[in-house]
Amino acid sequence: MLSAKRQILLPRTRVQVLVGMENLNLKKIFLYLLIASVSLSAVLGIAVILLGDFGEFETKVLLTTLAVTVTSILGLACGAYLETERGKLLPVIGIVFSIVAAIFWIFLIWFEPREDFFAKLLLSVTMFAASCSLLSLISIAQLDGRFIWSRYIAHAAVWTSNAIVIPLIWMNFKDVPELISRTLGVLAIVIAGLTVVTPVFHKLSNQEHGTEQIDAEIARLKLQIEELEKRRTESSARIANPSD
Repeated sequence: MLSAKRQILLPRTRVQVLVGMENLNLKKIFLYLLIASVSLSAVLGIAVILLGDFGEFETKVLLTTLAVTVTSILGLACGAYLETERGKLLPVIGIVFSIVAAIFWIFLIWFEPREDFFAKLLLSVTMFAASCSLLSLISIAQLDGRFIWSRYIAHAAVWTSNAIVIPLIWMNFKDVPELISRTLGVLAIVIAGLTVVTPVFHKLSNQEHGTEQIDAEIARLKLQIEELEKRRTESSARIANPSD
């Protein structure tokens, strides 16, 4: 029975370990970037207070560390959701756009491009990266059937906001109708409210349905054990009757 278990479970275990290591390394990268950028910002701040000299170069370095800090926070949110293995497309897109947004911001800080196209592209990419990171953070919560509607509404509100704001960015926010402004205000309130209550829904779901989840896992393991015992019996029968 043990050998059969090893044959069935070992490949799956290796895949899970490899995926877990990749996600862990990804989270470590963003975590180390966050620690390094915050530490550098603190050192620069202390130097300014003690030395009283803060020129253009120091300003650019500080803004660069701020860009890296924000990128690390967005990446950590996406990496945490990716680690749950309940979704890959959203966090991966969020990580990619976060890195691209950071590169654009650093380029803006050091080279100061004046093209209107670059500014619009920068704001669009940044908003999309922030949206993916926020939804990844919300999606980490494990919600039961009573609260799952909140996740769908959050997705709808966030992507509707993107569909409205990004075109407005490219139109320079000219002649924005009052209805659009009111709609964006409502969507912002909805997104903020769902972001706040999602951890509460997560807690309520775990408290009231923890036993059900354990029972379901026990039932799943029992079925797996029965399947392994059946295979062991069949294997023993073939060994005892090789002619068959």
